[in-house]
Amino acid sequence: MLTTKVGLRLPPTLSFDEWELAGRRLSGIIDSSCWWLGDWLVFGKDRYADRYQRGIVAAGLQYQTLRNYAWVSRRFLFHRRRESLTFQHHAELASLPVEVQDNWLDQAEQGGWTTKQLRNAVQLSRQAALPASAASRSETVEKLALPGGRVDCWRKAAEQSGTALEQWVLATLDHAAEQILGSAKPAALNAAVNI
Repeated sequence: MLTTKVGLRLPPTLSFDEWELAGRRLSGIIDSSCWWLGDWLVFGKDRYADRYQRGIVAAGLQYQTLRNYAWVSRRFLFHRRRESLTFQHHAELASLPVEVQDNWLDQAEQGGWTTKQLRNAVQLSRQAALPASAASRSETVEKLALPGGRVDCWRKAAEQSGTALEQWVLATLDHAAEQILGSAKPAALNAAVNI
């Protein structure tokens, strides 16, 4: 294999096992580089405040991207980072209190959750914690006729994300509505989705 700044050249004789191993290694480098850049920025900000911006320009990366890396790195000191989870797992939890972060990291590790599964579980947990006044405003909608097997499939998905079926369905529908409606979503959906 030959790596260059603009690509990766793979030999035509590369076996599937070698190709798969290369993908795992490349993925690990990408994930690690988020931490590396975040730690690099934190170090620079702490020691070279007067020349920090020059260093960022020299790196040639987007300011907001770098800022996010540094923020996650500051929120998760080295000893709290989980090697079995990705940088993105940690980024999903960075805004939460430390004890809550550790609880979610434990669950994600034990459950082998993807970043998406972790995000959904956190979102469902937030929705479950809505005040009773929000829950009392629930509405009854018309019954839906569902083709066979759908509910079983949804139930399995809810179990894998570590949530109850009703919470999973609500979060999934809210997420879909948010994607479609974007900034034009109703205020009620704002309260449910952007907690």
